[in-house]
This record gives sequence, structure tokens and C-alpha cells, in this order.
Amino acid sequence: MDSVTLRVVLCVSALCVWSSAARGRSDVLELKDADFDYIAPEHETLLVKFYAPWCGHCKKLAPEFETAATRIKGTVTLAKVDCTANTEICKRYGVTGYPTLKIFRNGQESSSYDGPRSAEGIVNYMKKQAGPDSVPLHSEHDLENFINHFDASIVGFFSGTDSSQLSEFLKGASLMRESFRFAHTADLELGKKYDVKYESVLLFRPPRLSSKFEESVVHHTGPLSITGLRRFIRDNIFGLCPHLTKENKDSLRKRDLLTAFYDLDYLHNPKGSNYWRNRVLKVATKFSSQGLLFSVANRNDFLEELEDEFGLGTSDSTELPFVTIRTRTGNKYTMREEFTRDGKSLENFLEDYFSGRLKRYVKSEPVPAKNSAAVKVVVADTFEEIVNDPEKDVLIEFYAPWCGQCKKLEPKYTELGERLYSDPSIVIAKMDATANDIPQGYDVQGFPTIYFAAAGRKDEPKRYEGAREVKDFINFLKREASKPLVLNGVKEEL
Repeated sequence: MDSVTLRVVLCVSALCVWSSAARGRSDVLELKDADFDYIAPEHETLLVKFYAPWCGHCKKLAPEFETAATRIKGTVTLAKVDCTANTEICKRYGVTGYPTLKIFRNGQESSSYDGPRSAEGIVNYMKKQAGPDSVPLHSEHDLENFINHFDASIVGFFSGTDSSQLSEFLKGASLMRESFRFAHTADLELGKKYDVKYESVLLFRPPRLSSKFEESVVHHTGPLSITGLRRFIRDNIFGLCPHLTKENKDSLRKRDLLTAFYDLDYLHNPKGSNYWRNRVLKVATKFSSQGLLFSVANRNDFLEELEDEFGLGTSDSTELPFVTIRTRTGNKYTMREEFTRDGKSLENFLEDYFSGRLKRYVKSEPVPAKNSAAVKVVVADTFEEIVNDPEKDVLIEFYAPWCGQCKKLEPKYTELGERLYSDPSIVIAKMDATANDIPQGYDVQGFPTIYFAAAGRKDEPKRYEGAREVKDFINFLKREASKPLVLNGVKEEL
């Protein structure tokens, strides 16, 4: 090999090594016990992930956190602390579970992070944390730039920097900056275009959601206080028909919510996106006083949820909106009639909903053809018949097919069912909680979860918290059952 060729090979090798190193470089800052107090104060806004290497949720979050760190680099710094190797700093900030995310400002803990765990969600959430609580505006150009945004904007117009109302506004902005965008000006003239004549606060809805059915700008009336500002934002921030996203879904679903799902895309097709939204808005104006919030959403963003919770399959795909109602208590309804362009089908659907004529949508497995085993199989469609039978006590296990603890419990639970099989007053039952809707009153957060529904008291199911051996279940049932147990065909005496 001649010298020229050798130099080329060495250069290519060096470039490969450099490229590999560059690809492996992380934009997430790694902090330790020894340097946390020195490095954290160097960053105006810092999001810190406290994690453990063995934690499954931490592993799931890691790539999203890395992507977010790269996208928001230069605006907000993202950092991580391995709590298995840095116990001092994790103990100081009260970290007891993983991953725990906290926001720091200039080295001081500001608040816990309660935003989305996706890269896009982290970026959007943390952008709101960067910079001042309220952005100062000095010109009409500043104002127009601020309100021309994807999210709504709250802007205060004041007569001077020494205004007591400005001071109150800034206190409110400090408390609510994690959820909303704030800006202010000490020049009332900047608000002239929006009919500002005296100190006031205006809420500007996103330009993309501008519509003839509602005002794009809402004026706060009355004295300004933190409580009044909070109420003003709460009552007006979403408008008649907001855009439901993965980031704001928890806020919107605090109320009974109707959603029209379709190929909504405000980035590439704003006109087409508002075509269907305007039809929803037209109907919404007729029902807005009846306690139902309306929204529109991108069908693809919620496809898994629609399939899992509303039975929408890929064969149901259409350019027409798919409409659902989800109440705060978990009741679900779907509009089965095709969405008509004049809005009449949606209007009919709502009239049926408010008059109580709609049947709730319930996700359920098929009713078993045979159900004579010692442990009765319950599906959502038979829950009322079996579990809510007023004459019988029922012990029901909510399980998941993939759950290891459920599989471990299965032989013991089956034995329990066999020992009580001849008891006419009690039923031992189970339900796949991943394939059936769980009725209201049963709080199932993990598996297995077991409840006892006593005869005559079906509206007061009691969660079983005891040990999971057969004898423990029997002792519990002896205490709770409405009649003496019949074990292996022999009636237990009191």
C-alpha cells in the first residue's frame, strides 16, 4: 500500500470514528451528586429526569427524552440523574418512584413536571417554561407575533410599569405559566386595534381556529385578581370547539366531551380541517348551554384509542367524521348515522343524547356459549346479569391475560370456585379487564384486582385487600357473605 492510499484509509477511518462518536453524543446532560449544585444553577430552565437503569418506564421514556433534548436544545436543557448511583441528590428532592421529572430554575426546584411523556409533548410543554412568566411586548409587531400562535394567548394591557393591576397579572402568570401563554404591555396604545380603552386583559384564540360562530378575542371584565384571571381563562380558553390533542386531552376530558374525529391537519390543510369543524360549530351553538363541550381531533392521533374503546376498525375508515361522546363518569356513546354535511345527523344524535334515548357503547367480549365452570366468566354485556344479581353475593377478579400475578392466582381462584360451587347464594367470577369495559364503581388500576359485590348492596362493591390463599378468601367471605357459606356441599354454621 503506497503512502497516498494509506493516508486516505487513515482519514476515512478517523472520519468513521468521529461520526460514530458524534452519533453517540447525547443532548441530555448527565448530573451527579458531586456536580449537581454547581451545574444546575448555570441553566435558567432545566428539566431533570430522576431514573433507575432497571426501571421499565424509564427505558420507555429514554428515547423520547433524548429526542426532546435535541429538539429544544438552546432553549431548555434536559438532564438526567441515575438515582441508583446518586442517592444523595435524589433523596434531597424526595424522589421515591421512577421516572420522576422536576423543573428547576437557576438551580432551584420550581415544580414537578406533570406534562406529556412524548418527545413532542415534552418540547411543547417545556417551551412554555422557558423565558419570563409573561413576555413583555413593546410594539404592535411584538403583539401580532405573540398572538399568531398554535395555542391561545392571554395578553394584559396596562397604563404603566407601576400599575397595581400589572403586578396582579404577573402573579397570576407566574402561577399558571405551565398551562397557558402570557404576555403584557405597559402601553395601552398597543391594544387600540382590539378596542382597548383602559387597563384590561384579552384572550386571543389561535388564528387557525378563527370562526364566524364565536369571537376570536375575549375581553376580561371586572376587577383583576388572580382568582378572577384564573376563572376568566378557565371559562374561555377552549372556546366552543377546541382542537383535541394528546397534550390537552386530560384537561378537556374533565367535562362531558363530544369529539369529531377526521383527517384534521392544520399544518398542511387548514381549510379542509375547518370545513368539518365549522359544521360541528354550527350545531354546537344550538346545544352549548346544555353542559357538553365540543371538540375536533385528528383521527390518526387517536386511532388506537378509537379501536380499543369505541370499536372503530380499519374497515370503518372514511373521510367523514366519526363522532363520540365521553362523559366524565366514563359513559361512552357513538354516532352510528353517517355525518351529513348539513349537520342534521349530528343534531339528531345530540337530541337523542340529551333526551336519554341513546344506548351507551360498551366494549364487551362475546357472551360465552357455555358458562358452567366453577369460576363464572363475566363480560361487559353480562355484568349486570351476573355480578349485579340482587339475590347473590359475587366475588369478581379483574385480570389481564398477560399478567403474571393473575396466572399465579388462577389455580387458587379455581379451587375457591370449586369449593363454593354448590353454594346457591354466591358466585366466584372473573373478567378480562383488557377486553371489556369496567363498570362505574370499580377502580381497576392494576392486575389482579378483586371486588366483592354483596347481595342487596350492589352499589357499594368492596375491594378485597387480603392475602390470596384459598383459606384467606374463605375467611373473608365468611365475614362478608349475606348467608352462611356452603363449602364442598356442606353448609357452614354461624
